[in-house]
Amino acid sequence: MAESYTGDAYCVKCKEKKNFTGEVKVSDSGRRMAQGTCPTCGTKLNRILGKA
Repeated sequence: MAESYTGDAYCVKCKEKKNFTGEVKVSDSGRRMAQGTCPTCGTKLNRILGKA
């Protein structure tokens, strides 16, 4: 079961912070990051959470 994240991230297209819900993944460099989509425009949002 994947870990989920609910919080905010900066949307580059809307140019403001948006609340989103996404799943937590581990990047190649070992950092935990939340990935989801912007509720307004549908652009992919990423938020780095810290080391895994």
